[in-house]
Amino acid sequence: MAGPNPHFWQDKFTAGTMPWDRGQPSPQLAKWLGQLGAAGGSPGAPVRVAVPGCGLGHEVVVLAQAGLDVTGIDYTPAAVQRSQDALAAAFGGTAPPHARIVQADVLAWSPPAPLDAVYEQTCLCALHPDHWVAYGEQLQRWLRPGGRLLALLMQMPRPSAADGVIEGPPYHCDINAVRAVLPERHWAWPRPPYERVPHPMGPTELAVVLVRR
Repeated sequence: MAGPNPHFWQDKFTAGTMPWDRGQPSPQLAKWLGQLGAAGGSPGAPVRVAVPGCGLGHEVVVLAQAGLDVTGIDYTPAAVQRSQDALAAAFGGTAPPHARIVQADVLAWSPPAPLDAVYEQTCLCALHPDHWVAYGEQLQRWLRPGGRLLALLMQMPRPSAADGVIEGPPYHCDINAVRAVLPERHWAWPRPPYERVPHPMGPTELAVVLVRR
């Protein structure tokens, strides 16, 4: 498998070496909560959201507190444990029935029913670009038609990219590459410019909401 493997990420979470982690939810999530709350496909049914590469689970906790049916996904045991602990702590010691953390590879996982939304923040930029097409196909399979992909695309170009070198993680989510992975024929793209969200590591993220056709 190209790029980092589970052992790489396990070592990061075990050692607490996580410079990408804000220590809290992204400020963009608060701006998107209204959209997520309105993303349901059936009146009265809970809005079903997945957070791939959920890490320490900050966003999973916020989504669960908002009453959404949320699934956090990570394939690193240390991340899964810490996310589960954070979720349980936020609800008085026991995770609520409408929220869960699963240990799984996002390239193999499937939801039990189509999702209404996916919150994508740290997964795409953590995957080697060799896996982006497969991940894009997964996102399309996970979401129902009309479902929303709320994406924060890491903007981290490096000088070596001019020579064709691929460096990461985090990998630079070039908008042209992302549009090739999530093409217009499958996804409705809003017109740019896109909001830029500062990241503590120094780069910014482009905040983009796509709708699955």
